[in-house]
Amino acid sequence: MDTEKLERIISFSKTLNLLYVVKDKNNINNNINFFQNYFNKVAYVDKGIDALNSFQEDIYSIVITDIDLADINGFELIKKLREFNKRLITIIYSENEDRESFFKTIELKIDGYLMPPFEENKFFEILFKVIEICKEKSENKKLKHQYHELLNKNSIISKTNKDGVITFVNDNFCKISEYSKEELIGRTHAIVRHPETPDAFYKDLWNTIKNKKIEWSGVIKNLSKTGKTYYIKTTIKPILDSNNEIVEYISIRSNISTIMSDKKHLIDKIEAKRLFLLILIQIEDFDILDKFYNLLTVDKLEKTFAFNMLSYLPNSYVFDNIYNIGNGRFALLADFFDYSSTDTNIKEYLETFIKNIRKSTLVIDEIEYDLNIIVSYSFGKEHLYEDAKCGLDEAINKKEMIKYANDSSIKEHIEAKKNMEIIKMVKIALDNYKIVSYFQPIINNKTKKLEKYESLVRLVDESGNVLSPLSFLDISKKGNYYNKITHRVLENSFKILEHISTKISINLSSLDIEKELTQTKLFELLDEYKDYASRIVFELLEDEHVKDFNVIKNFIKKVKALGVQIAIDDFGAGYSNFERLLEFDPDILKIDGSLVKNIVNDTYSRNVVETIVTFAKKQNIITIAEYVENEEIFNILNDLGVDYSQGYYFGEPKHISI
Repeated sequence: MDTEKLERIISFSKTLNLLYVVKDKNNINNNINFFQNYFNKVAYVDKGIDALNSFQEDIYSIVITDIDLADINGFELIKKLREFNKRLITIIYSENEDRESFFKTIELKIDGYLMPPFEENKFFEILFKVIEICKEKSENKKLKHQYHELLNKNSIISKTNKDGVITFVNDNFCKISEYSKEELIGRTHAIVRHPETPDAFYKDLWNTIKNKKIEWSGVIKNLSKTGKTYYIKTTIKPILDSNNEIVEYISIRSNISTIMSDKKHLIDKIEAKRLFLLILIQIEDFDILDKFYNLLTVDKLEKTFAFNMLSYLPNSYVFDNIYNIGNGRFALLADFFDYSSTDTNIKEYLETFIKNIRKSTLVIDEIEYDLNIIVSYSFGKEHLYEDAKCGLDEAINKKEMIKYANDSSIKEHIEAKKNMEIIKMVKIALDNYKIVSYFQPIINNKTKKLEKYESLVRLVDESGNVLSPLSFLDISKKGNYYNKITHRVLENSFKILEHISTKISINLSSLDIEKELTQTKLFELLDEYKDYASRIVFELLEDEHVKDFNVIKNFIKKVKALGVQIAIDDFGAGYSNFERLLEFDPDILKIDGSLVKNIVNDTYSRNVVETIVTFAKKQNIITIAEYVENEEIFNILNDLGVDYSQGYYFGEPKHISI
């Protein structure tokens, strides 16, 4: 045996007291001297009764005994000695070689079996094996203690007897409930029951745990001593005795009232590349709430909704965390296999979730809020968040309540690729002066003579195809090319004034006017072409996203002072109102094309157009009708008193050569 191994054995044995049980203690052999060199204390007796008495008087860690003692069998002696010390190290030293003795040794889990003559090396091998076993048991015990300590530190634990009376609570239970142990023990959990939790909930809970083989898991809404609401994820398990009868219930809970508020935590979790179920939740019309209420109220609403969210979810599955990812949007994440093991139908689960929210009311500062939600969900490892996000955006746009979003990000990727191709096409067109202006005639209804043109943007692609703004203008806004297109259209439109004698109408959006660079460009051109200012009309596109109406009003005032006329485009649709109209002090109203197109067969459209014309004449404002496609439409408009017409009946947009 190597020196290091022997040193470990001696270091171990020197801490032990040995009881050596021999047939005749008067016939002492050299073994005693050997044992005394390696053990802390050695006692030797020749009868079982003396061994038992010795254990009552002193503590022994190891016993070496013969099988055939005078008064008791060695195996029976070991059984009795283990009643004093369950961790007793046991070694049989006997000449008995029968099979029954060996089987008995195995049955009693004896640590070692020696046969005369005594061999030191074999004895040391037995001790070394014992050392390894003791070390493993010690480490396991230490780990078990750490696990219990950790569980007790991070969990909310209670025990009840079979009638539901509390017999134990840990410090965490007291902390969250705000009751002392003395106030809780001897009572039932009704002491923390929230009055809003229905009786049927607890009836279902008790029916479940009374079934001896089933534990109950779910979220419970509780009320603390001072009246604070808190939510806990709870598992209750029945504890059975040897007769398979329930003796008590143990409940382990975790506080889920705290909400993860960092989107990065969610992304980091997803990037573990496990198979997940992700649910994204959007408070419907949150942007309206955000504009209507102050920041503090909206923040409270978000936090209260998140705090209550798990109580709205069905009990068939409980999510561990809620992620608040901002702007009224939340996420729930679960291990896919954990969720699927519950055999829960995801669509039915989410439908119930939505119904529960619709039935509920949030109260913030004594004001009641009825909320609805839109949800999307996806399964997988790759592009999980991207899929769910794209699905949620699509559901919001289509007014759907639930959207299965797997592979939605692929569709978005295809759309993004298409958008990039459009942006590239716009850039090439700008570089090669292929952003051009086409001009559509505007006719005086009384004289049927051409008196104005509207400047309309077009893009000529590399193949020579002429594209309308519908195919590139909105995408250009996202790619920051919109302002460059506007500047090019302004240049084209002002330049054409030198070659025609009619007025030119140029479209401007609030985005154009609010952009300082575009305003600068406009006034530079107005200064350069000041002799033609009276032939310029700026058509203001109605826009729900105007940031500052004062900027628009100041711009109108400045350009009108230079002789420019102002027209309101698409009047009669969208958010048009006469009060806003008077603030802008327009010279011209362009009647929305959707009203004009339907005017032949739609009485409502005709009545609206007639109302606009009557109002305009009283205010001395000129009216222009767009989308005049045929003679029948023109005649009706003329009869109603509309001043000008624009549409394919009089001419489509064309390029004017200069």
